[in-house]
Amino acid sequence: MPDQTCQADHCDSRAGFSHAAARLSHDPATGHPRPPRREFKARGSFVERCPGCNLPALNCLCPYQARAESEARVWLITHPLEHLKPTNTGRLIRDVLPGTEVFTWYRTVPDARLLELLEDPDLVPFVIFPDDQPDYADRVVDIQAVSEVKVSGRTPVFILLDGTWRQARRIFRKSPYLDALPVLPLSTTRQTRYQLRKPASRAHLCTAEVAVELLRQSGDVDAAQVLDDYFDTFNVSYAASRRYEKIEVSTPAMLRLVARRTG
Repeated sequence: MPDQTCQADHCDSRAGFSHAAARLSHDPATGHPRPPRREFKARGSFVERCPGCNLPALNCLCPYQARAESEARVWLITHPLEHLKPTNTGRLIRDVLPGTEVFTWYRTVPDARLLELLEDPDLVPFVIFPDDQPDYADRVVDIQAVSEVKVSGRTPVFILLDGTWRQARRIFRKSPYLDALPVLPLSTTRQTRYQLRKPASRAHLCTAEVAVELLRQSGDVDAAQVLDDYFDTFNVSYAASRRYEKIEVSTPAMLRLVARRTG
């Protein structure tokens, strides 16, 4: 049973904090609320953005958008907060691969279209997730399983859990409709080149980089290269815009994308 004296002290402390906050937010002479010292703006809200690619207009990504076809498909189960981040790289996959599906994750309300697609016998989905826990070890497969699906005439699907590492774990653990699917851990020596968020480790790849490696390892080499070039262009363009620098000289990745767009 909690100590009642401590509870009383806690209540007094909270009351004191509330009174102090009230003094700071109100004029002591009139008792009227004080106006804010400056207009509140979210980070980056003042930046002029391209309506097409949502990047800062200073280095728009639209001239480099190129499409590619792949035997494997990619589905993104995206945490709601990721949709609000212009630095999210999952949308790059949809720009490049026209068959990409994006589903917003809600714990108690699964996406109806996702549930429908999971019942399609011609599609074989793999949940991309590390094999670091024993309770789903019997579901873990390797990249060879993807090749076997292709040989059978069916379509492999990479399901990427699009969010922070903590969010991805929550999606994996709190989505019963994923429990029967094979788990495919990504095995790669690639280190991240992502410049817009600081990863806990260079081995932690962003969503687009994971897709690039999966496509490459499963034989969709052309699609992997186009997506990798598009990711590099996004990475460089956004980083330059943060420094308020206009890119004057195209990178090799940019040149390859432009050449693909022009045939």
